Amino acid sequence: MTKVGLLECDHVREELVPIAGDYREMFPALFSQVALDWEFTFYDVCNGHFPASVNECDVYLCTGSKFSVYDDVPWIGRLKSFVKDIYDSGKKYIGVCFGHQMLAEALGGKVQKSAVGWCVGVHNFQILIHEEWMTPARASFNLLMMCQDQVVELPPASTLLAETQDCPIGMFRVGEHMVGIQAHPEFPKPYEQALMEIRTERIGQAKVDMGIVSLELPLHELTFANWLKNFVAL
Repeated sequence: MTKVGLLECDHVREELVPIAGDYREMFPALFSQVALDWEFTFYDVCNGHFPASVNECDVYLCTGSKFSVYDDVPWIGRLKSFVKDIYDSGKKYIGVCFGHQMLAEALGGKVQKSAVGWCVGVHNFQILIHEEWMTPARASFNLLMMCQDQVVELPPASTLLAETQDCPIGMFRVGEHMVGIQAHPEFPKPYEQALMEIRTERIGQAKVDMGIVSLELPLHELTFANWLKNFVAL
């Protein structure tokens, strides 16, 4: 078995939990379709529950969050230190949205609010460098996004892997064992739509309307999950 530690940086709003559960339901639901040997352990890091040692798991998966990685919050500072420990240990790390930004921020990159505002709905990621674990191969892939912050400077020893029209640093790798993606492969479309609708005032009606229309496009979340399984197995 591959022991996967899910670093929970937020929780689904109570009224939206009936759609697809919390993050500890969404991620196993996705990866159970492609990675049968993954066994999840949950760490509620946003409430101070961290692994006692980086050696507790083989790989760490860091979730999205309503917080920003540059917020002056104790658990965020502690998580930055833990991500550095993962880097030093050589263990695998997968960062999703906030987790992608945390990878950059913890290792010397920079994150800030994007000039384009929110990215929501289905976005197309163009692959800039094709790596061996990206099989079956695609030139691009569609995933859901829900973010206002973006990585604007990569940390040292990084390789930019994919971009979108509105997000130049859409996916990157640090060294050979850490990868970040700005998208949410774990979100089902009904949850994304509900989240857009509940945040309409913050996101803006026009952008929400476009985001909802974009949900008619296909997603490639299973292909992407398979890539991450391959990455972990390297």
